Amino acid sequence: MSRLRAERISKRFGGVQALQEVSFAIAPDEIFGLIGPNGAGKTTLFNVLTGIYAPDGGSFAFDGRALTGLPPHKVAIAGIARTFQNIRLFANLSSLENVMIGRHARTRAGVVGAVLRNGATLREERDTERRALELLEFVGIRSRANDPAGSLPYGDQRRLEVARALATEPKLLALDEPAAGMNAAETLALRRLIESIRAQGITVLLIEHDVRLVMNVCDRVMVLDYGEKIAEGRPAEVQRDPKVIEAYLGAPHAA
Repeated sequence: MSRLRAERISKRFGGVQALQEVSFAIAPDEIFGLIGPNGAGKTTLFNVLTGIYAPDGGSFAFDGRALTGLPPHKVAIAGIARTFQNIRLFANLSSLENVMIGRHARTRAGVVGAVLRNGATLREERDTERRALELLEFVGIRSRANDPAGSLPYGDQRRLEVARALATEPKLLALDEPAAGMNAAETLALRRLIESIRAQGITVLLIEHDVRLVMNVCDRVMVLDYGEKIAEGRPAEVQRDPKVIEAYLGAPHAA
């Protein structure tokens, strides 16, 4: 069974057809890449799959459960977490607090527990802090736990976003251009982190403009152009596809 299966997803904004009947499936524990020129519809597809946009047509299911049209918090509870192309951290809160907020989808204490501070609530708070520290260690920024998120270097802020997404205990992590603004050393470290995430049994869906990173880390790649899927397959196959070359170079490929 596929971890994620999308069937004929379409989305229009006014006169712009952002997605046109896009279908694909991602297997459990796979690293699946999504690439394409600017304006190809990649982030729109992410936003549909994570509940930010409702599709105009088509459907998608996660572990066999239909999620089409559900709001973002229910998609997260179902097991899909994401990061954003533009970093969205709580800049004035500490790194630890940012990750603890990510645990909210998996905590049980309600208003009564928060007010009464009963034993169950206190235990849950301790467990949340412990898990948040573990995730900061996992992404390599444990030493910055008490630093305001806004004071972290750019690459560490990207890692913090990943840790916060992992705090929701996802089965699939969707990364929207995580290497944006990174240098070569940071990108290599990111590749190792993505591989470590997969080793934890988490499926990864990756949007990325760094084609080299995608080709080195992904098991399969799908290419969008003007909202349509033009290729899908193993990285080496996709790189040789004439439609992909034309989409990136803007001219038919000469043999």
